[in-house]
Amino acid sequence: MITAILVFTGIYLFFVRTLAGQTMDQLAFDGAEFGRRSVTPLAQQLLDALPLVSVVAGLVLAGIVTAVRRNGKTLIVAFGAALAAVLTTQLLKGGLLSRPDLGVEGYDGNSFPSGHTTVAAASALAIFLVASPRTRWLAALGGSGFAIAAGVATLANGWHRPSDVIAALLVVAVWGCVAGLVLTRGPWASTAARGGSAGVGGRVQLRILVPFAVVAAAAFLVTYFRAFGETPGPLIAYIGGVTAIVAAGLGVAFAGTRLFSRLP
Repeated sequence: MITAILVFTGIYLFFVRTLAGQTMDQLAFDGAEFGRRSVTPLAQQLLDALPLVSVVAGLVLAGIVTAVRRNGKTLIVAFGAALAAVLTTQLLKGGLLSRPDLGVEGYDGNSFPSGHTTVAAASALAIFLVASPRTRWLAALGGSGFAIAAGVATLANGWHRPSDVIAALLVVAVWGCVAGLVLTRGPWASTAARGGSAGVGGRVQLRILVPFAVVAAAAFLVTYFRAFGETPGPLIAYIGGVTAIVAAGLGVAFAGTRLFSRLP
């Protein structure tokens, strides 16, 4: 949890509060024009349906899993964490955090973190928490895929910058850690048998994660050193932004799988 908070803070301070960070984020936003021409209709449909689909899918799937496993306390904690994540994002974006105007072309006020991505990731978190230990890695992988798709859609459709999306994933990760603590300590702790292994699931997630992380890091370096040059390369920045979103989503899923593999 502390790591997620520190990373969130670092992303905010660099990509929102500094000229270099804002420039890089805006380059990725501008580079989305290359993909926007072909994916906008699909991205728009996804974004329009996302809040309702996320809430309904989260309620139905989490309810079914809870009914099968007969663990209502976990469902209450899961929904509480999901709701807290959504409210936290709205508070942060609506008043607690600000984006200074540093003269970067395309400045359009604060959009950090992404609300749509938070809703999608929070719904995935609820399902992840109520899942059984042996299937939790699958819930993490599928849920992260759903959240990633939502985040990339907001970028492709010109709603959010990459840092907004990654920050939203980290907000949900923090509340996922809080939920994990509640479920393992105190009166809410489950007495069910512990079990499950993150071995196979973790390896699958890691094999998918590493290539995206490498591409994201390379694109970041290229964009950083060319951000103020004559050829800034918005397409490279856009590719870096997309792969960074994918890597962040998979990274959160991997960390959750490993940290909560022994959750009751």
